[in-house]
Amino acid sequence: METWGMSNSPSFRPNYLQVWLAFFRNSLVRSMMFRGHFIIEVLTQTFWISAQLILFEIIYGRVGHIQDWSHYEYFAFLATGMLINGLVEAFFMPNCANFSELIRTGNLDFVLLKPIDTQFLVSFQTVDFAMINQVVISLGILAFSLWKLGAAVTVTSVLMYLLLVAIGVGFFYALMIALASTSIWMGRNQSLYEFWFYLTVFARYPQGFYRQANGGEFLWFTFSFILPILLVVTVPSRVLLEKALDPNPAVIVVAPLMTLLLLFVSRWIFNWSLSHYKSASS
Repeated sequence: METWGMSNSPSFRPNYLQVWLAFFRNSLVRSMMFRGHFIIEVLTQTFWISAQLILFEIIYGRVGHIQDWSHYEYFAFLATGMLINGLVEAFFMPNCANFSELIRTGNLDFVLLKPIDTQFLVSFQTVDFAMINQVVISLGILAFSLWKLGAAVTVTSVLMYLLLVAIGVGFFYALMIALASTSIWMGRNQSLYEFWFYLTVFARYPQGFYRQANGGEFLWFTFSFILPILLVVTVPSRVLLEKALDPNPAVIVVAPLMTLLLLFVSRWIFNWSLSHYKSASS
């Protein structure tokens, strides 16, 4: 079984961009075929985002700052978290969640036989266009917040912000594909959505918030420097807003380095899991 996952043929070099564009087009067609479902999902996402904004409007109506975050600075942070979350859920969540179905139905056999990288096929087959709505709204909230703050946005800060957002997306994708790989042994892995929910709950607040209560220092350190869930949202927000990094500027390299490491480890976990896969015909 050592050949599982090594589906590239030496005589065939697929154009990955063309393949992904085909997946993108097919996903769009499927979404438009079920317009009612698509509209309901978009409205649900809009309602959830509106509820979040109203909640913090009420909170900031009582206080001027929460720690060192003003009203619209926090909205810029919130928009960053929504942007990263929306990108991950649009492009990766449906595919990672479907991995267990490929195993359960035996369709993973057909994926493994295709002359293209297996992890690419598993990761990019479907795009959830309803979540693109969250991406657009988050960008709108971010732009509005920066306008209200009168922030001096530069080309350098925008490029750095986009790079850090991409790192955040890569970090959460690596976690997701590693968890999805456990479906090889667990079969129907329902813990993926629960795991993602808890991760997004932690990442919903700036890292400094966790240092205000008993036990908070432990959470702050664990989710900043061991599994930097907090950094991948907080750091790009602080860079764009030109706020000092906590605890010092060197923290900006933690998330990129940990993301690269996690991408490598998740790739190894994925291939190692496939080497233990028993096909539906065996």
